[in-house]
Amino acid sequence: MDVTLLGTGNPLPDPERAGAATLVRANGQTLLFDCGRAVTMRLAGAGVGAASLAALLITHLHSDHTWAINDLLTTRWVSQFADEPFPVVGPPGTAEFVDRMLAAMATDIGYRIAHHDDLTWEPRCEVTEVTEGPAFEADGVKVIAAVVDHGVVRPALSYRVEADGAAVVISGDTLPCSGLDRLCAGADVYVQTVLRRPLVEQVPVPRFQDIPDYHSSTEDAAATAARAGVRTLVLTHLIPAPAPGTEQDWIDDVRRSFDGDVVVGHDLLTVSAGSG
Repeated sequence: MDVTLLGTGNPLPDPERAGAATLVRANGQTLLFDCGRAVTMRLAGAGVGAASLAALLITHLHSDHTWAINDLLTTRWVSQFADEPFPVVGPPGTAEFVDRMLAAMATDIGYRIAHHDDLTWEPRCEVTEVTEGPAFEADGVKVIAAVVDHGVVRPALSYRVEADGAAVVISGDTLPCSGLDRLCAGADVYVQTVLRRPLVEQVPVPRFQDIPDYHSSTEDAAATAARAGVRTLVLTHLIPAPAPGTEQDWIDDVRRSFDGDVVVGHDLLTVSAGSG
């Protein structure tokens, strides 16, 4: 099972880091977790076409995790040759969100149908809203969801992907919590959005100072990984984006309480879990 970080950035635009998005490939299934800024560009960089995605799984409905859904849906639609709905999984509220996104695309949809004689259908999504339990299953790949703590964003989800005896956890944005602990137990790879608290605290802006109220710090992620017996901790959605040459500082934070492998994520980095 391969995990590719498509976007490791945060809400502030960064030319080197796209918005939150992670790709998991196992047993011929290609799953996209979250859909942040420029995800279709990063999919192209990973050699993956939008039409080949088995499903999109959304952790929560913050804009930086959903900005590019319109681009993804349009790209998938115009590159398909059959009227097939796109499976989308997410927390309650996802169906309404997707409906509104498709409504915003109505003018463009009309233009493209009018122009292309062979494009006779509109893009469709098959939305499944979940909280706890099974979220996706096909070809020996199973995804389990759990509710996690992202402050006022309720509900927010994390996901555990299992295939061929390996397990990968995609945290989304969350503080340490019991739901995350359950998913992480014994995981081969744990992908966690993180901030470096000392750097955040140096920014004299109230809107920045409250970010630790609803995100895990590097120390939090380390504690979760150690508690759960995780093999590899991958840091993503880095707040603030590390200055070049400072990645070791993030690793040192984690090393104080976690002795497994630590990876500071960058766009298009791939980490393998298990043998598959």
